[in-house]
Amino acid sequence: MSEELHEHYAFIVDKGQAPLRIDKFLINRIENATRNKIQQAASFGSIIVNGCSVKSNYRVKPDDKISVMLSYPPHDNLLIPEEIKLDIVFEDEEVLIINKPAGLVVHPGHGNYSGTLLNGILFYLDKLPKNRNNRPGLVHRIDKDTSGLLVIAKTETSMINLSTQFHDKISQRTYTALVWGDLKSESGTINEFIGRDRKNRMLMTVFPDKEFGKYAVTHYKVLERFGYVTLISCTLETGRTHQIRAHMKYIGHTLFNDVRYGGDKILKGTTFNKYKQFVENCFKTLPRQALHAKTLGFIHPKSNKKIYFNSDIPNDFLELIEKWRAYSKHQILHK
Repeated sequence: MSEELHEHYAFIVDKGQAPLRIDKFLINRIENATRNKIQQAASFGSIIVNGCSVKSNYRVKPDDKISVMLSYPPHDNLLIPEEIKLDIVFEDEEVLIINKPAGLVVHPGHGNYSGTLLNGILFYLDKLPKNRNNRPGLVHRIDKDTSGLLVIAKTETSMINLSTQFHDKISQRTYTALVWGDLKSESGTINEFIGRDRKNRMLMTVFPDKEFGKYAVTHYKVLERFGYVTLISCTLETGRTHQIRAHMKYIGHTLFNDVRYGGDKILKGTTFNKYKQFVENCFKTLPRQALHAKTLGFIHPKSNKKIYFNSDIPNDFLELIEKWRAYSKHQILHK
């Protein structure tokens, strides 16, 4: 019988929290969790509040200490090789470079047990070294709805070498993003600590110090201005979860159509019908956050030479850029 795998979460309820059913409270804090899954955990006695198991209708109170254990399917089912089309940019005996499409989850997790990039890679390569999180080949990851470049380690030596490069900020990564608003400067650096939001665990937020966040540095540069939105390039020094998304929101320039961080609302410009309709059409053109992992560079773990990869911006993102370019030109002509 295979060993059951669980995912553990712990929360301390904020002092200002109003009474709220614990199943509703947890849905806002656990990524991809469903109410049914949380209610099932409660029925198994796997939701503990202040040391006692509670039912799903328990109402949370300020300072409650909550512990949740959600079960995965059997461990064997998490890493089943599946035939998934891979866009391979480069491959040798040490590394594999993939151009990931938007919408594809990188690795199995709660709510995504199959159909991930890692399932496809395991079909393509049957033997891979595991990282410290027991995930074969993964050196880094990008969000489900972010497109772009990923490196996979094919050997134990490469795994150690590349993980060290990413940790020591030796690797080079740039992203292309479309953000709300017209940035004041042509370039800048955001040097702010990032951690899980205290009220909504699915969000990352900026904190004033390292008590709740981790050191994070994002450099940005304006590529093109469209008035209400700006096309930028972001270079990462660190690789925190949702780093660009959280940092850009912090400085008031949320990623375009980033649902989780509020970029799916009209944040700049007017709410006149024609403008509103134009923006809504743009949301349909790119139904995800406007973020693409464009370049990736690192020192090859065997040859010790610097290698560098550049990926094309996906067609839906290009179409979005062209829409805003045409709209901004139209606005200038009619001023």
